[in-house]
Amino acid sequence: MTPFPQTDRVAQILQERALRIGRVGEYITSNILTKLNASDPGAMNLEIGCGHGHWLNSLASLRSKDIFVGIDLLSKRIRKSDRKKELLNISNVFFLKAEANEFLEALPKNIYLKNIYVMYPDPWPKKRHYKNRLIQDSFLKILHDKSRPGSKLFFKTDHEPYFDWTKQVLTKSSTWVLGSDNWPHGSTSYFQGLFQDSYACSATCL
Repeated sequence: MTPFPQTDRVAQILQERALRIGRVGEYITSNILTKLNASDPGAMNLEIGCGHGHWLNSLASLRSKDIFVGIDLLSKRIRKSDRKKELLNISNVFFLKAEANEFLEALPKNIYLKNIYVMYPDPWPKKRHYKNRLIQDSFLKILHDKSRPGSKLFFKTDHEPYFDWTKQVLTKSSTWVLGSDNWPHGSTSYFQGLFQDSYACSATCL
């Protein structure tokens, strides 16, 4: 019997996802693992949605002993981030095209996230689209599994309702506790320059 077209499409989507995860895993193994600081084995700092790399390049240039990774869904942004890295001659920051869940799935088991930064994600303002927001309890649990007690999550948005949503999700979380840490670095980002307001919060991994 010939498979239904829909079944074929689902299989194709799963295969493409597996290939993407494999490529991310290969990049991590080939480019990042050898750079990890021996004094803090396996520690990595991750920015989800790095944009054009302004902010992360600036932070990485000040913390040369730490490893930073920025991911984004758009290849153009990754290319711009890499160009800034090359101009500044920074060796402890890496940029790659990846979806957040797929990147986390590709992380080797001996790697953990020391700090996670999320800046100006899509707020999905319509109620029927809330399910698409990055900050969900299910995503926090995945981050928890890739972090260690004391790891930090920093969140910033220009959309106050999404900020309130995030604080509420963090307050109810069984894996993270809402904190009072200040935003870790004052350099602006490309997107921050487009917005008049910003709201930030932090959380600590349990």
